[in-house]
Amino acid sequence: MRDYISLGLWILVIGGVFAYLWRKGHLLRLGIYLAETREELRKCTWPSVDELKGSTVVVMITIIMLAVFTMASDFIILKIVRGILPKL
Repeated sequence: MRDYISLGLWILVIGGVFAYLWRKGHLLRLGIYLAETREELRKCTWPSVDELKGSTVVVMITIIMLAVFTMASDFIILKIVRGILPKL
């Protein structure tokens, strides 16, 4: 019985929010926004499979280079800090 009451309350809350958004015109604006977005996406030129593969390789190489740089910087800074601080 408690489950039905809880479900009923959620339906009322969601219905109330939906009614409020409908009354204020937010749902209409959302529909217009989605239609305009769909229209703009039709105008876009999408990359070919080969271009996508090439871009993916570039991104992966860049990520690996950034990881190596971060690890090297961390190692060098660790050595400097350990050299400066007295041994405990």
